[in-house]
Amino acid sequence: MPLDQSLRDRLAEIVGAAACIADPAGMAPYLHEERGLYQGKAALVLRPSTTAEVAAIVTACAAANIAIVPQGGNTGLCGGAVGREDASEVIINLGRMNKVRAVDPVNFTMTVEAGCILADVQKKADENGCLFPLSLAAEGSCQIGGNLATNAGGINVLRYGNARDLVLGLEVVLPDGRIWNGLRALGKDNTGYALRHLFVGAEGTLGIITGAVLKLFPRPVEKATALCALSNLEDATKLLNRARALSGDAVTAFELIPRIGLEMCAKHIAGVTDPFGAPHPWYVLTEFSSSRPDVTVRGSFEALLESAFEEGIIADAVVAESVEQQKNLWRIRESLPEAQKYEGGSIKHDISVPVSRVPQFIADGMAAVQQKFPGVRPVPFGHLGDGNIHFNISQPVGADTKAYLANWEDMNRVVHDIVVGMNGSISAEHGIGLLKVEEMKHYKDPVELDLMRRLKQAIDPANLMNPGKVVG
Repeated sequence: MPLDQSLRDRLAEIVGAAACIADPAGMAPYLHEERGLYQGKAALVLRPSTTAEVAAIVTACAAANIAIVPQGGNTGLCGGAVGREDASEVIINLGRMNKVRAVDPVNFTMTVEAGCILADVQKKADENGCLFPLSLAAEGSCQIGGNLATNAGGINVLRYGNARDLVLGLEVVLPDGRIWNGLRALGKDNTGYALRHLFVGAEGTLGIITGAVLKLFPRPVEKATALCALSNLEDATKLLNRARALSGDAVTAFELIPRIGLEMCAKHIAGVTDPFGAPHPWYVLTEFSSSRPDVTVRGSFEALLESAFEEGIIADAVVAESVEQQKNLWRIRESLPEAQKYEGGSIKHDISVPVSRVPQFIADGMAAVQQKFPGVRPVPFGHLGDGNIHFNISQPVGADTKAYLANWEDMNRVVHDIVVGMNGSISAEHGIGLLKVEEMKHYKDPVELDLMRRLKQAIDPANLMNPGKVVG
């Protein structure tokens, strides 16, 4: 339904005139989508500053049967924060709700509002002698509410888990405007259903996360980092198993980089060079960390590399001898998505399979896409330690980008058929949003999809909370 003037006036009254954006130029920053796959529209963009304001907005919109799109930093990769083309929805951007409400370093918890920038949360934890381990490329602009709504992953999942594993309690505005205060800072709470898990990963389709109690950890005092060169992918999983065993499971990150990815970074990214004297088909960036001042990880790290080299598991390695060298090695991994942009169109897949099956998936996936789409350049990289591979396929050299990207759905079918055949997931950390709704319908177990739809119907019977996303 269209927004009548009385509702517009009421919404402006709730948030204040400056936080009620209606003109096209003012709304534009909230309507773009990170990959450019969608162009969002909206009737209004509202920027509330409190949970009470969010609740008042939702109550007013629910009464008028107006749909809502919750939005954080708008850095998602699946169109989950995009408004519909008929401009009938209200976008609620939570960026003004950026207060840290409490830090309890004894309990190792931090209570934050949903609009807090992830990097600011990390910094606040560090200032209190703690670590908040969620870390991803967009951490300088993404917001913690969006991280939780999409169950973000990142580079430290192997050691600390996904966003779902890093939250103890939530505050959520429900589709009817009620506020559920579940901000419990408890490591154990066995009083029925763990409701927070309904909203983590729901992408705003069940309610709007406005606050969270986050889990903190002891701050690492030492890190050891190396880029290892490998002759084949099977050796990567051997190296991972050995690393976890020798380190006492102190492996913080274990990131796969293909030769083509390193070449793209060296070609397009300032400051990136090939640290090896000879090329190798695969590389793994691995890092150990410890929070114990009386125990060094350097010894076990060096023992790992020495034994792996002697047994031919790794062909070569570059070990960081300083913080600056650590940053230089990480720059290679972190620059991969940007470097691909300079090579034309890239059809992207965010998949996961059991770690033991990653080498076979990559081999089968590369063979399948190259057979069906001759000349394409697979660039599989990412979080090998937890089985999450970003299986990106760059266009053939000299191809027309628009024509190449038109193959997205056909490419999905090739890749996702292999993933599902290995009991994997078609979305490991990016979510579903708009981009993968039809893929969900195609691949999700019918019973599981039915349960998800029943939950949506029960909590949001009018389908006003981010409609069209996740379950369609």
